[in-house]
Amino acid sequence: MLTNNLEMMQYASRHGFAIPAINTQGGNYDIIRACCKAAQEMKSPMILAHYVSTGAYSGNDWFVETAKWCAGKVDVPVSIHLDHGDGFDICMEALRLGFTSVMIDGSTKPIKENARMTNEVIKVAKRFDVPVEAEIGELLRLDNGVPLENKNIASPQEVREFLSLCQPDTLAIGIGNAHGYYRGTPDIHLEVLEEVRKFTDIPLVLHGCTGMDHQVIQEAIRLGVAKINFGTDIRYKYVEHYKEALDTLDHQGHSWKLSQFASDALAEDIKDIIRLSMSEGKA
Repeated sequence: MLTNNLEMMQYASRHGFAIPAINTQGGNYDIIRACCKAAQEMKSPMILAHYVSTGAYSGNDWFVETAKWCAGKVDVPVSIHLDHGDGFDICMEALRLGFTSVMIDGSTKPIKENARMTNEVIKVAKRFDVPVEAEIGELLRLDNGVPLENKNIASPQEVREFLSLCQPDTLAIGIGNAHGYYRGTPDIHLEVLEEVRKFTDIPLVLHGCTGMDHQVIQEAIRLGVAKINFGTDIRYKYVEHYKEALDTLDHQGHSWKLSQFASDALAEDIKDIIRLSMSEGKA
């Protein structure tokens, strides 16, 4: 069932679990189906995430309509989320299209500018009853491993200043995490979350979970992270499953047989993410 995820995230942050947020590669039906199938079978809430650059092929409206349709086929809470919206206009488009959660990412801006951008989106999103995620501490994007420095580590003082200027519903904080595959062990600064927890109970979000140590992720959840994001691992595993289907099935050119095989296999991978998030049975 399609939902607004805020109440569930607030509940999750208080009760020691997180909601998986899976990047659906621009509304890929096989991936969305796998997310909803895994969530239904494990009785977990689920967030279907959409990154605008991956929607260039299918269209942002395709993602919304496909996600809504799939969400309507299950009885667990499913929300549809704009990930890393980089400005007011794309957030407004998301609200018009029917996203039930949006992220405004002003993390590359100075704190006051980031807060101003966030407040602009919050003002409108409230009219749609849609929660807003913000970010402080620019998230690194990796193509070939970890860069030489973690420039995205936000200080608790910066978080405090940001929250004094705006009040998003949820907050992603840079703690050394990054998009992509890490080379070696990432230097994740959980002490930032510990300090932030001393002055706010806002649900927190952890991006860049692919390849992160599971113990680190679960400790972050205990510190109030209520949403964990996965993208890189999902897209690679989907392609691997599809290739396995091509190589092993007597598919006779039926693309739906390939898609079903890849989607069913991916659902099992997503179940592992649900177990990691400790959200099984929480729907």
